[in-house]
Amino acid sequence: MITGSRRDAGQRAFKVDGKALRLRRTLVLETPEGDEVFTIQERKLSLRDKMAIERDGKTVATVRKALVTPLRDRFSIDVDGGDDMEAKGNIVDHEYSIERGGRKVAEASKRWFRLRDTYGIEIVEGQDDALILAVTVCIDQMTRDVG
Repeated sequence: MITGSRRDAGQRAFKVDGKALRLRRTLVLETPEGDEVFTIQERKLSLRDKMAIERDGKTVATVRKALVTPLRDRFSIDVDGGDDMEAKGNIVDHEYSIERGGRKVAEASKRWFRLRDTYGIEIVEGQDDALILAVTVCIDQMTRDVG
């Protein structure tokens, strides 16, 4: 469950519903009322693991783990019809930023919380909150699978 937003701190903003399929995993980002915002599909049949973020059956973004990660973890986020993004930092420990065109648009951090498996996501004003949250869900799922 994802809670909070700039407008209503502490109020439930979105929830993630996981559904298992045979060949791939499906997650659904929903409003508190149960309205589907994005569907997140795991794609395992490619050179690199990737997850697609879909709206109304159309891919709006694809998150891929970088092939080469010399000193830091990196993910590329290809946004259909928009500016691509990149996530970098200590992703496994949930200490990373998401950038678009060299500018930080979001930051994820576990250090803000003491509870296990809990971390915060700070999103810059004017960004698509649901898309950024869907990207962080993808990164969380892809790093969880690794270890």
